[in-house]
Formats: sequence, C-alpha cells, structure tokens
Amino acid sequence: MATDKVLNDLKVGVLEFQTNVYPAMKEKYQQAVLAPQKPHTLFITCADSRIDAETITNSGPGELFITRNIGNMVPAYGEMLGGVSAVIEYAVSALKVQHVVVCGHTDCGAMKALMHPEAAVTMPTVGSWLKNAAAALSVTSSLIEKDERPTEFMHRLTEQNVQLQLQHLRTHPSVAGAMARNELTISGWVYDIGTGDIRISEDGDRDFHAVGSEMTKR
Repeated sequence: MATDKVLNDLKVGVLEFQTNVYPAMKEKYQQAVLAPQKPHTLFITCADSRIDAETITNSGPGELFITRNIGNMVPAYGEMLGGVSAVIEYAVSALKVQHVVVCGHTDCGAMKALMHPEAAVTMPTVGSWLKNAAAALSVTSSLIEKDERPTEFMHRLTEQNVQLQLQHLRTHPSVAGAMARNELTISGWVYDIGTGDIRISEDGDRDFHAVGSEMTKR
C-alpha cells in the first residue's frame, strides 16, 4: 500500500537521524533535556510543508518555540480563543520569549484561497479560518494598481496579511503587557521559498526589507 511506503520512508528518515544527525549533536540534545526549555523566539508561521523555521534561521534545539497554521494567522484576542492564542500566552507569559515572528511566504495556498474563495467551498472549516485575513484582502484590493498582475497582487496580499496578523498579535494581553514593559519585540517576515530570501518588517515599519549582508552572522 502507498501508505505503507510513506511510513517506511519516515522510518528510514528516523534511522538517518539516529545514525548521522543525532551523534553530531548529541551533547546539545542531552543538555537541552537537563533544563527547562528557554526559547528566545516564538515563531508563528504557515503549516506549508516547504517551510522549515529552524533551517532558515539556522537555529538549534530549544531556540525557537514554533506554532504553525494555514496562512500564519493570529486571530485577534477573544475572537477565536484556541490553540494559537494558548501558544502565544504560554510563550510570552511562561517561557518569557523575547521576540515574536509572524512569517508568511511565497506561493501560499491560503492567500490563493483568499483571492479565489471558490477553491475552499468544500472546506467550510478552512473558509471560516480564512476570515482572519479578510481585512488584508480588503486593503490589498483597495491598493491595486492599473495593470497589476495576479502575481504582484498576491505578493502584496502576502505582505498585508503578515501586517494584519501583527496587529492581531498586539491585541493579546500577554503580548501587549510584555511590549509595554519593553520585554518583547515583534516582527513580520516574508520568506521566498524559491530564492531563500527573507524580507522583514520591524519596529512598526510597514515596509519589508531584505536581510542584508550588514547583519551579524553567527
């Protein structure tokens, strides 16, 4: 059966990890389990299988607290209290993360569904979830330029969605309190899957800027 092959491939991956990856990082993993986790960043990104937060940030075990969902959404506080809200509250209040990233990406299926809602008509739960990005679609539509291509519209929509989710993030009491005490900062990212480029909006800037060579490398 096809499912048996998939499971077998996963098992092969586990053996590869145990044989070649774990031994080289054994000390890090053993140290990580001896003390409570203390990640410095909460990373909110899309459930898209092509995104690997640890890889694109060159992070190791214990550095990132990650939550993923369709469209890297952050429901405004009180509207859809659930898993995402609980993760945010725990990361900020209990783990004391110092930074929160909301990371969107190119070729996002959620953004495509916003542009073509008929694609999600047979998936009512997905359709309901996408309401968390409705304002982003409205803003993008109001800013559309003459002869703008669909790819350009989607690019703009992806950025507007990240900015909207940052606004929603600020409505969460744990985030608002930590930011008021200067204990927390937030940023919005757009990751280009095809090129590896990452553009970041920080310090309340509405524009996204490429991570440049002037940044300190680890």
